[in-house]
Amino acid sequence: MKTFQPRQYLSAVVLALAVLLTTAANADDEMKKHEYPTAVIADYVLGCMAANGNSYEALHQCSCSIDFIRERLTFAEYEQTQTVMQVQLDRGQRGMFYRDSNWAKSRVEALQKIQAESTLRCF
Repeated sequence: MKTFQPRQYLSAVVLALAVLLTTAANADDEMKKHEYPTAVIADYVLGCMAANGNSYEALHQCSCSIDFIRERLTFAEYEQTQTVMQVQLDRGQRGMFYRDSNWAKSRVEALQKIQAESTLRCF
């Protein structure tokens, strides 16, 4: 029969706690990647509602749409793509670079695909 070893028990508890805290910290970091500032969410929903009749139903559909996007893109990815889309509107050489760049095109296409999926799911 083994005797109770407080040090072994304490070591096991500390190890379990460390694993739990590391897992929780990683989950928290992952959640923060998908947190969008309230102003960005509101801007998306208001623009979406304006394009869809400014109705109570549109509020729910547009909220669903941005939630769908948030689940698939981190805020950094979303912000980067929005910036690329704005710069593409430039008539100058800077706009041309972003219109012709494969990297920029793939970013915009990825967001457009996610938006199309959100439309099918939410509208």
